[in-house]
Amino acid sequence: MEPLEIVEKIRERFPNEISSVVQFRDQVSVSVKRDKIFDICRFLSDSPEIRMDFLSDLCGVDHKGREFRFEVVYNLYSIKHGHRIRVKALIPENDPSVDSVVPVWSGANWHEREACDMFGIVFRGHPDLRRILMPEDWEGNPLRKDYPLEGPAGWEYKGYEEVKDLHTYDDEWRIR
Repeated sequence: MEPLEIVEKIRERFPNEISSVVQFRDQVSVSVKRDKIFDICRFLSDSPEIRMDFLSDLCGVDHKGREFRFEVVYNLYSIKHGHRIRVKALIPENDPSVDSVVPVWSGANWHEREACDMFGIVFRGHPDLRRILMPEDWEGNPLRKDYPLEGPAGWEYKGYEEVKDLHTYDDEWRIR
């Protein structure tokens, strides 16, 4: 099935949920309202003619200054049929949350944790939404466009000197 045919199946089932469709170099991205993302993903996974059985990637995107500042991007693939599509959930800045798709694809677990950790997007219904990349005491979300480049003011990585000592032999071993 061609990606635009999959978009039409989504449009038939969820007529008011598609915000935009972009086609570029044989890739199709469909942007949808976040409120039905779980239902749309379940539909794409369970429909026999579509059968998106593999979530190849899920990530967050920050579009600071747009009406919907954040996006959660789902790159979906059907192992059975060999077709793919990209679905984007549009997330407003004042409520950066969306339903978890872990019940649809268990592989979404760590991807959602990363998007939460890096962008502050909360995945409602996630089974274990704790930090995955940053230390527990880290303040803020480092991949947001308004995050300070030097990190939070006055904060210093406590293990810096130990890490620096580990690299004293880099020149000798020509690592740099």
